[in-house]
Amino acid sequence: MSKVMIHPASYTDVRKAVDRAFEIFPLKLSGRKVLIKPNVLRASEARESIVTNPAVLRAVVGKVETMGPASIVVGDNPGLFDYGANEESFIKTGLMEASLGHYENIGNEAVKVPFNADFLPSVSVSKAVLEADVVISLPKFKTHGLTVITGAIKNSYGILPGAQKAMLHRAAGSPGRFHEVVVDVFRLRVPDLFIVDAVVGMEGNGPASPELRDIGLVLASDNAVAMDAVIAAMMGCDPGRLRFLQKAKEAGLGDYELGAIEIIGELKRLPGFKLPPMGGESLLQNETIQTMIHGRTVLRPQADPDRCSGCATCVDHCPVSALSMNGSVPRVDPGACIACFCCQEMCPEKAIALK
Repeated sequence: MSKVMIHPASYTDVRKAVDRAFEIFPLKLSGRKVLIKPNVLRASEARESIVTNPAVLRAVVGKVETMGPASIVVGDNPGLFDYGANEESFIKTGLMEASLGHYENIGNEAVKVPFNADFLPSVSVSKAVLEADVVISLPKFKTHGLTVITGAIKNSYGILPGAQKAMLHRAAGSPGRFHEVVVDVFRLRVPDLFIVDAVVGMEGNGPASPELRDIGLVLASDNAVAMDAVIAAMMGCDPGRLRFLQKAKEAGLGDYELGAIEIIGELKRLPGFKLPPMGGESLLQNETIQTMIHGRTVLRPQADPDRCSGCATCVDHCPVSALSMNGSVPRVDPGACIACFCCQEMCPEKAIALK
């Protein structure tokens, strides 16, 4: 039977909840590579509660540091808004400081792996994710216009650098199929522990809604399906109605039935919690968002020959080897490019434009 911890917390005393999570779900970390992945949707202020709060990340990193010498990496690939702005997103949100010196731009190196050919034959995953012995996922308690909730399973979507996320949105074509995409991505590297920032949650049309909700909790589990089932129930949503939980259960990843989950703490439904439309219409029928997603899939880097020094830094840092030198300037292979825009971020001459 899977377990889910529900523990009272504020951002000033969150370490108590984090310590309790590691007591209930112990991990052997000494001498191992540990990746800690917060939810970093885009550059924003911590008070907007769009990303995992820095206090939660700081508490988790601090706890891991006390558990024996380990190689710690903190990183994420921002969502559809901020490709190539990993570092900027971490700085503005306060997550860079909360990383306690362990931040790395995990978008700089990626490994191509087979995927579900119904969507894409392969995808590139951040190398740091695949090389980690232990992955600790720090989701945010939020709603999402396509998947209704964004929690433990959806947080793994950030293991994909760049425009692949938008490409998969387009390839899915419908909210129901996107639910399945999310599970397929999650299965590429299932995290070992989930600690959810539910101190301040988000309701309405997330994942960037202005409608915030004081909840005062931290949740934890070593099973994502159980965790998301509890989140859904707290939001007033029947977990069995969510296609991504149905598929995850079919794949043997866990059980969303509340009777099959041991609750450590008190599970209460949040009264009057505002959910987005269950069918994903809020995003599927939003022309502005669909245009933005399309635009993200076609953008490609192009070097300005007047500014480019021919140093090949962009070529060296391309995670999928989509760039090569064409004389004194780099040239992109559009088919190989995943539009992560690491080249633009790393260029010392600021010679890379997106077209």
